[in-house]
Amino acid sequence: MIASAELPLTPKVRQRHRRLEWQSDMDLEELGGKLESLHRDSFGWAVSCCAGDREEAEDVLQETYLKIVAGRARFGGRSAFKTWLFGVIRRTATERHRRRRLRSALLFRWADRPASATRRSQPSDRVDRLETAARVDRALRQLSPRQRQVVELVFYQDLTVAEAAEILAISIGSARVHYARGKAKLRVELEQRQRRHS
Repeated sequence: MIASAELPLTPKVRQRHRRLEWQSDMDLEELGGKLESLHRDSFGWAVSCCAGDREEAEDVLQETYLKIVAGRARFGGRSAFKTWLFGVIRRTATERHRRRRLRSALLFRWADRPASATRRSQPSDRVDRLETAARVDRALRQLSPRQRQVVELVFYQDLTVAEAAEILAISIGSARVHYARGKAKLRVELEQRQRRHS
């Protein structure tokens, strides 16, 4: 675990990094310098992404640094280094949160099941999931094409609104408007469908 006062690239990490083929225009020393100079801000952002949980933020920051050093997250130069780094931190925090939620849900479901339950889900559970998926799909089809695209990129592909805007070649402001309107319409449509089926 990396404490908030530690430097991001320890000698052990540097040694491991030298064994990896670095696939960036930035050399190890430059990377280390940038990460060190942004470490305090990065830790503050990680704490913010982790809802104030400093221990979780330390783990998120460590995982972020490891992703970068291992080459699983590469700076492509399309934005400022700090913007890119903060995006990696946010996505790492989101991934960790989702994994924790999934584990908790699975553990709760496993602990709550009857002793005689089998590993296979009941046909009615599968039907419920399929009906819900079909309802969401029908609701998505009610959105304008642009709203649907932005909502799908943000929700299903875990992209930011800015990234969705870049992919769709529209302004960020336009993407935000499509996203907000799409979410609002989707919420209304799903609530109406839920009331009709209740």
